[in-house]
Amino acid sequence: MRIAVFVLSFIWLVSGELLEDDQDSSVPEDWTLVEGVKPLEEVELTFALKQQKVKQLKELLKLVSDPDSHQYGKYLSLDEVAALVKPSKLTENLVQNWLQRHGVKNCHTVVTRDFLQCVMTVQVAEALLPGAKFHRYKRHSHTVLRSTSLYSVHKDVHRHLDFVGGIHRFPPKGKNISKGWQGARQSALSYQLGATPSVIRARYNLTAGDVGTATNNSQAVAQFLEEYYHPDDLAEFMRLFAGGFTHMSAVDRVVGTQGGGEAGTEASLDVEYIMSSGANISTWVFTNPGRHESQEPFLQWMLLLNNMSEVPWVHTISYGDDEDSLSDAYMNRINTEFMKAGLRGISLLFASGDSGAGCRHLTKKNTFRPSFPASSPYVTTVGGTSFKSPLKFNYEVTDSISGGGFSNVFAMPDYQVGAVQAYLKSVQPLPPQTYFNITGRAYPDLAALSDNYWVVTNLKPVAAVSGTSASTPVVGGILSLINDQRFLKGLPSLGFINPRLYKLQGKGLYDVTQGCHMSCRDDKVKGKGFCASPSWDPVTGWGTPNYPALLKALMD
Repeated sequence: MRIAVFVLSFIWLVSGELLEDDQDSSVPEDWTLVEGVKPLEEVELTFALKQQKVKQLKELLKLVSDPDSHQYGKYLSLDEVAALVKPSKLTENLVQNWLQRHGVKNCHTVVTRDFLQCVMTVQVAEALLPGAKFHRYKRHSHTVLRSTSLYSVHKDVHRHLDFVGGIHRFPPKGKNISKGWQGARQSALSYQLGATPSVIRARYNLTAGDVGTATNNSQAVAQFLEEYYHPDDLAEFMRLFAGGFTHMSAVDRVVGTQGGGEAGTEASLDVEYIMSSGANISTWVFTNPGRHESQEPFLQWMLLLNNMSEVPWVHTISYGDDEDSLSDAYMNRINTEFMKAGLRGISLLFASGDSGAGCRHLTKKNTFRPSFPASSPYVTTVGGTSFKSPLKFNYEVTDSISGGGFSNVFAMPDYQVGAVQAYLKSVQPLPPQTYFNITGRAYPDLAALSDNYWVVTNLKPVAAVSGTSASTPVVGGILSLINDQRFLKGLPSLGFINPRLYKLQGKGLYDVTQGCHMSCRDDKVKGKGFCASPSWDPVTGWGTPNYPALLKALMD
């Protein structure tokens, strides 16, 4: 197999140079080949142009995110970010001329000018990108156009591009977040059994008065993979579960197009819980199914976010893919997009995943399997917990599904070195070091309840919905409430909170010290990954919010 890849690579290099030679271009097992693609069918591809001053961008983000810096909270506008990172004239001209020589003229750019989205025929795309060969693949009712062979670009533009989107990267499988309690047991339950807004707010010490009042505050969730919420579900959820505190029962703005048909449990969960924890705060929904089969919905959301001058301050995203399924070039560029958001004062929260430490089965050994964007150093990653007893309101322990671990791609950022090294030195026994990268970015950063939620979807209350898809919007809503109080006092938004969060060393959070999450079921680790401990750990981070204490710690 390796010989075949080498021969193909050599042939392609005659006419160009490989751009993402480490990209996994295989077909995931849940996708099936439907047919080839006709030459005149259209695709839309996204060209990521090389940016300028990325190192300066990184340094500025450190300064505006560090509470000890004189530049803390002095965020940039979108136009100021664009002036910093926009490609050189040489890069723009070379890429545009290359496209035009192939007859590609239907393109549009973004404010920062570092992406070009172009529509062309498959015939032109395959000529433009030697090695690419598009086919149509199907999963359930969803189809995509993808190439399972690596692509190259002309040598003159190779150093001016990071990657081309819409060729590889199949959408990840949607999360199976609902356990679904059956029949008589479900009908016999009262709403008091399980996580509801009143339970969440009581556990994290939110009073009836802890609701948003600032007019310039806003929050958002992002939805992918044909997941949609229904306004009627949200209204019914608030009617059933949101008594006792002021709240909104409708989303203020939908960015994108809501699909028809049944609502998705994931989408319903996200919207209902960010709006009940971050109560009475203007909420947006970004929905990105993709306009073309060749688009990558997550990438589309990033482009949209970084092309709008006014966006919500807190975004929660329950989306992720295996790190090893993505090219380094793609992940590094997405990291730059996260940095751009942080430099504008935007907080990005990602679910840590629902597979514990994960497991990658290799020929001679197993390793843990980190998830991206959870493993990015430039987002805040949220893990999951459960009540010690599922039938009582009591303290929290690790939810065994809570994603966490160490990146195999990104180095440990400075802001977390002390906390992570303390864990590695104090907790014994650790999993064998052959299973994880001891020097990688460690996650999650904090956590919240992720087990046994009530959700309304398709106008029906559904019990036992679980996953870090639940804990993430809860934390997002709480950070939105803190932003609200900051805005009322004339303070800037929290922005990229990680540097400040790690300096707090757990202040304002309930420490979770019990339980382990799952991993490889083999003889060496026997299904166990990392375990919770006092202070920070790679299962629940620093712990779960104690709202009044966290608010006090973040009000300067």
